[in-house]
Amino acid sequence: MQPQTKLPKVGTTIFTVMSQLAAEHGAVNLGQGFPDFPAPQRLIDETAKAMREGLNQYAPMTGVAPLRQAIAQKALDCYGAQVDPDSEITVTSGGTEAIFNAIHAVVRAGDEVIVLDPAYDCYEPAIDLAGARAVHVALDPQTFAVDWDKVRAAITPKTRMLMVNTPHNPSGAMLSAADMQALIDVLRGTAIYLISDEVYEHIIYDGVRMNRRCVTRNCASARL
Repeated sequence: MQPQTKLPKVGTTIFTVMSQLAAEHGAVNLGQGFPDFPAPQRLIDETAKAMREGLNQYAPMTGVAPLRQAIAQKALDCYGAQVDPDSEITVTSGGTEAIFNAIHAVVRAGDEVIVLDPAYDCYEPAIDLAGARAVHVALDPQTFAVDWDKVRAAITPKTRMLMVNTPHNPSGAMLSAADMQALIDVLRGTAIYLISDEVYEHIIYDGVRMNRRCVTRNCASARL
């Protein structure tokens, strides 16, 4: 008898299918975010050097202090954001783990989490495992723009979290300054958490830059 899975709806994802097809046909793979060039030699050398110097044991749960301090400095240099490396930064082994951890830190059984479709395939399984329900709001099928009226209409007393992804995976669409203002307006006065998945934040197309604005203090946010 086959054991029952905790995630009966999760099968082979579209990202897996597209990666297999890309490999089969020698196509450019836009379904996964790995580079088509080798790791920089300096990174390889520094990694080997750190291993030789004994920096290969258990790290603190939040990440080693120099790395957290470097991340805080990067946030200041890039966005002018003052981030406390000791209380506001946690290092994970990847973006998917960070998303899973952030969801499970605050989402409880019976809650609702709004996701914008199409969404990266790790979102809904993490929501399901938390005992919550993903509420899907479709993006425009032509432009992948967000209909903020639909987002507002999807909010209920059970809404615990809203997830946004910019630049969007898999379309590459980006939230504009007007989108950021609409996001602020939608969440103002609520206790809804915001996860902003920005794994592609430094990939720039056509000179367009990411739009950065702080969400109101009434909305807690987690920038990944």
